[in-house]
Amino acid sequence: MEYTRKLTQEELDQIQQANSEYTRMKVTIADLEIQKHTVLMAMDSLREKFSSIEKDLMDKYGKDAVINMKTGEITKKEDK
Repeated sequence: MEYTRKLTQEELDQIQQANSEYTRMKVTIADLEIQKHTVLMAMDSLREKFSSIEKDLMDKYGKDAVINMKTGEITKKEDK
């Protein structure tokens, strides 16, 4: 003889809602990881660009040049 029981509608609704929220959170985490990866790749690209610009400026103004990032003024490093 087989005995079957069922959740109440309220219990079923609660467990289904909790499962749905959990699934949504997992999808949100996955989306954030993809966004993080995209931002990290963009940062790497900017780092390479910055390095290239820095090299060009060092070639033009010398390795001891100090550039004020706000004004563009170029000074020489002081020897200590």
